[in-house]
Amino acid sequence: MRKLIITEFISVDGIAEVEKLPGVTWNDEMNAFKEDELADSGAMPLGRTTYEIFAGSWPSETGDFADRFNALPKYVASTSLKALDWQPAELVAGPLPESVAKLKQGSGGNIYVHGSLSIARQLLSHGLIDRLRLLVYPSAVGQGKPLFPTEEPIALELISAVPFSNGVVALEYTPGKAKQ
Repeated sequence: MRKLIITEFISVDGIAEVEKLPGVTWNDEMNAFKEDELADSGAMPLGRTTYEIFAGSWPSETGDFADRFNALPKYVASTSLKALDWQPAELVAGPLPESVAKLKQGSGGNIYVHGSLSIARQLLSHGLIDRLRLLVYPSAVGQGKPLFPTEEPIALELISAVPFSNGVVALEYTPGKAKQ
């Protein structure tokens, strides 16, 4: 069975709006982190907004990383989009949690949610996430859209924590059992 993995850039206070994060120099450590994810990826669920942002930039990118990223199957959750130009892609039919649960049963590499905060939050709240891979930026932004749903706590078990030379920390978690 495929794993469902959320990968996000976040602040230390859990805000996942990339435009609010401080400028940090992209370095070889961050590049290796993203290369590892791409090598492990077999599919990418996206919300409409992230799909439109990615579709507006990734097809014109060149190089091995861009070629592999562009070739990933994309599953887009949208009620307003009728056609998808960035291929391979298809619109998700039916409720997202059921569609993603079905994707997990399929074959291929793991399923990565890149950004798509609304998708990540929905799948977290339905208990479908197997791993969280976070690049935590060295700042607290104070306000914005949090990664984690506020409705109920989510227990996490740390798998790894790797500080990078630019101040970013790569954290990997698996959802755990709530402590009694």
